Parts: sequence; C-alpha cells; structure tokens
Amino acid sequence: MNRPLTPETAELIARRFRALSDPTRLRIIDLLRTREEASVGELTEALGASQQNVSKHLSSLLAEGFVARRKRGTSSIYRIADPGVHEICEGICAGIETQLSELEAVLGV
Repeated sequence: MNRPLTPETAELIARRFRALSDPTRLRIIDLLRTREEASVGELTEALGASQQNVSKHLSSLLAEGFVARRKRGTSSIYRIADPGVHEICEGICAGIETQLSELEAVLGV
C-alpha cells in the first residue's frame, strides 16, 4: 500500500472499519470464528436477535468482504471470507487487555 495514504485509500479503510464498528457485527464475526459456517437462523438464535437485524448486519459484512455467503436450499450460510478480520480483532482485544491491566495496576485491584 502506498504511503502516505491517498484520500481514496483512507476512505476505503475507514469504510471497512465502519463495517466492524457495530457490536452485533463483532459478535457475528466472533461466532463465525468458532464455527466454520452458520445459517442466519443459527446466528439469530445464538445472538438472541431478530432475523431481520442479523440479516442487515450480515449484509454490511458481506458488502465489505468480511464474510461470504452460499445458499443451501432456502437458507443462506455464512462464513468468514477475510481471515485478516481475525488479526484485526485479536489486535484490538490485546490492546484492551493491556489497558485493563494498566488500569487494574493503578487502582490496585
């Protein structure tokens, strides 16, 4: 990737981060990390959310290439399509763990 980022490249990167900025989408990604594939119905049940809501979030993740979809009869089956999303999530989680450890040390917890 060219440095410094062009305005167009920065916008594409920001759009991908926006796709991950919703808690429900992060939970979907997390669920798909532990399962090879899952149907909308399975994700709906696991999340305790409406099918319409889960489908809307899956559409956003699909549009950015984080997940892929295939049909099985009348069901849509989703899987992680971009394994780089695991690295993004792991990096952010590691940063949060470090912040929590530092806060606990300051508070003496």
